[in-house]
Amino acid sequence: MNNKVLMKGNEAIAEAAIQANCRFYAGYPITPQNEIPEYMSWRMPEVGGVFIQSESELSAINMVYGASVAGVRTMTSTSSPGMSLKQETISYLAGAELPAVIVDVQRGGPGLGNISGSQGDYFQAVKGGGHGDYRLLVYAPYNLQEIWDLTMLAFDKADEYRNPVMILTDGILGQVMEPFNPTPYVQPELSNKKDWILDGCKDREPRVIRSLCMGEGELERKNITLQKKYKRMKEKDVKFETYFSDDAEIFIVAFGIAARIALSAVKMLRRERIKVGLFRPITLFPFPEKELSMLAEEKKMFVTVEMNTGQMVEDVRLAVNGKAEVLFYGRPGGTALTPEEICENVKKLVSTHQSVLSGHHIQLS
Repeated sequence: MNNKVLMKGNEAIAEAAIQANCRFYAGYPITPQNEIPEYMSWRMPEVGGVFIQSESELSAINMVYGASVAGVRTMTSTSSPGMSLKQETISYLAGAELPAVIVDVQRGGPGLGNISGSQGDYFQAVKGGGHGDYRLLVYAPYNLQEIWDLTMLAFDKADEYRNPVMILTDGILGQVMEPFNPTPYVQPELSNKKDWILDGCKDREPRVIRSLCMGEGELERKNITLQKKYKRMKEKDVKFETYFSDDAEIFIVAFGIAARIALSAVKMLRRERIKVGLFRPITLFPFPEKELSMLAEEKKMFVTVEMNTGQMVEDVRLAVNGKAEVLFYGRPGGTALTPEEICENVKKLVSTHQSVLSGHHIQLS
């Protein structure tokens, strides 16, 4: 597949998963991600896979647990309220060290909220919305090309780390249609050969997969092992991009669809000769904290832009660690940002604070 195709974001996730050898999908309908289970319902039988529309989000994620135990590449998808329901079993998956891909097409909240695109699930995705000290590798694509590529990568990383991986999109990216290049999937050679799966023990010793650790000191040792895994993620799996970084005095920090809108705002501000750049985390965990910290050493100013009331901004502030000013602009409740309002509010925020960079005041008008 070398020619560009036109698909919805949700459909691109589903087809990319199939190309990456996902052969079990369980999900429950919820807008704005319904194209994923709809697509899987007819494509899975074509490739010899299993599609199940479960009776609830709870049963879907537990079916994913069972399929993963059996060694099958597996995925579920939902939107924000459904993701809340899945949290307990996501913690079980992490505790049992089971690979799975979980897609969250965010919508406005809290509560049932609305069906518009939002970024209100950052805390839930990145901080571990369930119980215990676990982490997911979290990818935040900003266009359909990244949706395709990162979905494929998510399955490889889930197997590599024996850990759930999340694709965090939103209602806008899920519904948008645009051309992209569906790059062919090439499965890497993994050192992990799935010698842990439960596939019958007629010719081998029995195996046990569990997250219940009742022995003296057993759960502490398990947690230490998991933390070493998350440390490896931080060392080798951080992804980010910067735009117009060579001379930028102000960096807008944004992820996902907000970053895509913010990039248009940056170009508009550049036309006004304002030295603005964009810093876009692609992995929300592991977060690119070292890279932001290095930029802060140069006394840059940061404006975090999100479609929520301020969630990623906390990680930006932790990374900057007081070395530079971190401001915030956001729109909650499924309200889409526009490049024009980002431009206007970045100028207002910076003008109000009158910060000094490179020995002189930033002039915005």
